[in-house]
Amino acid sequence: MPRSNSSEYKRPLSGAPRSWSGSTTQPRDSGGLLKSDNIPEFSVKEPSGKIFSVEELSGAIKQALERGFNRIRVRGEVSSVSRPGSGHIYLNLKQGRHVLRAVIWRSTAIRMATKPQEGIEYVATGRITTYSGTSVYQLVIEHLGRSGEGEWLAMLEKRKAKLRDEGLFDDARKLKLPAIPKVVGVVSSPRGAAIRDILHRLRDRFPRHVLLWPVSVQGENCASEVAAAIDGFNKIDARSSVPRPDLLIVARGGGSIEELIGFSEENVVRAAHRSE
Repeated sequence: MPRSNSSEYKRPLSGAPRSWSGSTTQPRDSGGLLKSDNIPEFSVKEPSGKIFSVEELSGAIKQALERGFNRIRVRGEVSSVSRPGSGHIYLNLKQGRHVLRAVIWRSTAIRMATKPQEGIEYVATGRITTYSGTSVYQLVIEHLGRSGEGEWLAMLEKRKAKLRDEGLFDDARKLKLPAIPKVVGVVSSPRGAAIRDILHRLRDRFPRHVLLWPVSVQGENCASEVAAAIDGFNKIDARSSVPRPDLLIVARGGGSIEELIGFSEENVVRAAHRSE
């Protein structure tokens, strides 16, 4: 149920909002470890007359690997993460007893939204390179996403298309936002960064009466709680002691697709659509 922000916070009765008053002055993943449509073929034959030097053989192997695996996706569990002062990130991708060394160069790491965590399965996109001097190969990672991210995105696009076909996103159905709302309703976690940012910005730029309806912002209860909060705000009677919001904000901080998925569930979209 919602909360209120006033110069003095008071715990609401059960069923009443909590309030703050105006004083807030790429290639397709095959499912295996590696996939490439251009893997060099090697066969065992009788030795030719040529004798390779170690340097020549190392160079030939390096060239074959880097040409054959110059753009691949790999699924594996991250382990042995190392972050030295250079800013590069070194790690292993493993599957059972198989281990693949990998590196994220500093220039790539600073732009990455997803940072590797121990014990989490990811899909890494990159290229194989080798150090011929030590006969070691590794994956140079250019993009890192949670395993299954592509499936999540495909599911969301399918859901979006279904709701669009029903007309839920038509401009004609969109309500005009009030220029100067008297009461702002917020659906979010009471302990998250989102509500702190909202209150801070309103206090500095546009002091308003704020009502918070606390919800889970991830997990299995998130979508049902968010949808219920939107409906609950809409059911507040004009004669109630709790003011009815002129505007609703449904918010949480950033996160992965899995963490944000609760805000994209169909019941949440439909609740937002019927909100008045």
